[in-house]
Amino acid sequence: MNGLTLVGIAVVVLVLAYLLYGRWLVKTWGIDPSAKTPAYRFEDGQDYVPASRFTVFSHQFNSITGAGPVTGPIIAAMFGWLPAFLWLLVGGVFFGAVQDFTALYASVKNEGKSMGLIIERYIGKTGRKLFLMFCWLFTLLVIAAFADILAGTFNGFTKDGGQNVPGASAASISMIYIFAAMVFGVFMRFMKTGELTKFVVGVVLVVAMLWAGIANPMYYNAQTWRYVVFAYCFIASVLPMWLLKHPRDYLSVFLLLGMIFGGAIGIIVANPEIQMPMFAGWTVKNQPLFPILFITIACGAVSGFHSLVSSGTSSKSIANERDMLTVGYGAMLVETLLGVVALVIACSASKDGGLPTGTPFQIFGNAVGGFFTMFGLPANISTCVIMMCVSALAMTTIDAVTRIGRMSLQELLLPSEGEEAGILVKFVTNNYVSTVITLVLAYALCLAGYASIWPLFGAANQLLSALVLTALAVFLRVTGRKGWMLYVPMTFMFVVTMSALVISVYNIVLKLGAGSFVFMVDGLQLIIALALMTLAILVVSNCWKELFTAKVNKNIAAAH
Repeated sequence: MNGLTLVGIAVVVLVLAYLLYGRWLVKTWGIDPSAKTPAYRFEDGQDYVPASRFTVFSHQFNSITGAGPVTGPIIAAMFGWLPAFLWLLVGGVFFGAVQDFTALYASVKNEGKSMGLIIERYIGKTGRKLFLMFCWLFTLLVIAAFADILAGTFNGFTKDGGQNVPGASAASISMIYIFAAMVFGVFMRFMKTGELTKFVVGVVLVVAMLWAGIANPMYYNAQTWRYVVFAYCFIASVLPMWLLKHPRDYLSVFLLLGMIFGGAIGIIVANPEIQMPMFAGWTVKNQPLFPILFITIACGAVSGFHSLVSSGTSSKSIANERDMLTVGYGAMLVETLLGVVALVIACSASKDGGLPTGTPFQIFGNAVGGFFTMFGLPANISTCVIMMCVSALAMTTIDAVTRIGRMSLQELLLPSEGEEAGILVKFVTNNYVSTVITLVLAYALCLAGYASIWPLFGAANQLLSALVLTALAVFLRVTGRKGWMLYVPMTFMFVVTMSALVISVYNIVLKLGAGSFVFMVDGLQLIIALALMTLAILVVSNCWKELFTAKVNKNIAAAH
C-alpha cells in the first residue's frame, strides 16, 4: 500500500466529516450566534477570558494533542496498519470529535461549567462527586506520566554520561518559550492588534526562540528537569489564562501544525511504500487486538481527557457560539490527521515487517527530521526542532491538565449551590493550596516512572470518555435534543475499557502469585485500577438510570 494514498483518503474523509457530519450536529442541536457566551457573561480575567476563534482553537488543539497521536498509532501498528488506520478514522469522526464538540457545546450552554457541575445539574450530587473524584485521580496519572516524559526528553546527558545536545536544546527552547509566551500574552491583551499582526509577531517569536534555544543548550539531568516541570505546572495553574496558556498555545500551534505539514509534505515528496503487513493477527506479542488496539490509540481516535479541556478551559473562552464547531469538532479532526501521518511514517520506515528500534518519538522524530533535511535544513537542527515539537506536545497538555486537576479538586470539595463552605474547605480549595496538593500526589506517582503509569493512563483515559459520553447523552435528553448518536460510542468505550482494566488487574495479581510484585509500582497500579473501576461503575449506573428514566424538562430545554 502507498503511504500517500492513505493520507489522501484520510484528508478526504476528515474534510467531508467536518462539512457534513459536524455541521449536521450543529443544525440538529442548534446554536445562537447572537447569544452572549459565558466568556463575556462571567469575564474575570482569570479563567473566563473571551478570545478569537483561532486563539481558542490553538488552545484546544495544543491541549488535547499531547503525545498520544504519535505514540498510540505507532505502537498499535504491531497489529497491522489497517486496524489502526480504520480505528483512527472511525473513532476520530464518530467518537472523539463528537465527544469533544458535545462537551464544549454542553458547557457553553451551561455557563461554562465543567463536566462535573454539568453532571450535578442533570444527574445529581452523587454523580457529580463520583465523577469529579474519577477526574481528579485521572489528572494525577496524566501529570505524572507527562512529567516523566518531559524530564527524559530534556535530559542533557546520555546513559554513558555524554552530552545529549537535542534534549538540552529542546529544554532551552522550552524555557525561553515560557517567558516569551508571557510577553506575547501582554502584547495580545493590551495592544489590541488584528489577527494578521498577531500571526506575524507569533511566527517571528517562534523562529527567534528556536534559534536562541539551539544556540544555548541547557545541560541538566532528568531529576532537575522533573523539579522544573512541576514548578512550571504550578505557575501555569494559577496564572490567568491570557497571560500564559492562551499565548503559549497560540505560539505552539505553529510548531505542531508545522510538524504535521512537514510530515505530510515529506510523504508527498518521498511517496513511501508501507512496509508493515496490513493485518498481523488477532493476538500479537501476547496482546489481544480487542481491547488493546482501542486503548493504545486514544488521542487521534477518542480521548476522555479532551472533554475536560472542552468543558474546563475552552468553553470559558468561546467568544461566539459559531466558533464551537471549529474548536470542538475541527481540532479533533486535525489531531486524527496527525495520528494518520504518524502511522504512515512509522510503517514506511519499517523493515521486514517490523518497526524500527527506538521509542515511538524517536521513530517519528528521525523520519520527520529526515524529511526536513530534504528542504535543506541541517540534520542536527532538524532533530532539535522535532524534539522541541515533541516537548511542546507534552507541555501544552501537562499545563492544561494541572489546571483541570486543580479545578476538579476544588469542585469536588466545594459544597453545592446554596450550601456554606467551612474554613478548612475554603483553605484547601484555594487556587494555590489545591494546586500544591494535586502536584505533590502526582509527583509521588511520577517516581514510579512513565512506563509503569502509562498502561493505567490509557485505560483510565478511555473509561473517562465512556463516562462523559453517557453524561452528555443525559444532557441532550433532558434538554430535548437528539442524543442517539452517542449511544454506540458510550457503550463501546465502556465495554472496551473495563475489559482492559480487568486484564491489567489480572496481570498484576499474577505478579503477586509469582513473587515479582513491587508495591510502589504494582501495588499503586492495583489500588488505582480498582478505584477507577469502582468509580466508573457507580458513575455509569447513576447516568444510565437517569438516561432511561429522565423526561424532557421543558423549562431547561427552553433555557438552552
